[in-house]
Amino acid sequence: MRKLSLVVVAAMLLATGNVLANDVKGENPSKNLSTQISKMLTVNNFTIGDDDLTAQVRFTLNADGEIVVLSVNSQFDKMESFVKSKLNYQKVNLTEVKEGKIYTVPVRIKA
Repeated sequence: MRKLSLVVVAAMLLATGNVLANDVKGENPSKNLSTQISKMLTVNNFTIGDDDLTAQVRFTLNADGEIVVLSVNSQFDKMESFVKSKLNYQKVNLTEVKEGKIYTVPVRIKA
């Protein structure tokens, strides 16, 4: 009887060790967020030629998980209004929304 209980305890320790040893990799929220922003900005009507339009977009997320654009730094004037119109108050899918955290994302649009 004693050997049986020892075997059961050893099996439970082995099973617990295997469960804890598994590395559960979560999704990178920043990468997920930039992927969603990329999808929002894909449809555009810029015809500047071969130039790439770049900007630094600063934004935060509100309690509802919506993007609130704070600033757009770009040399192209229409880029600011385009980015704000496409991103402002668009809902993003994140598991953990950190309200008030300021994000800065580089944006490049090929014309």
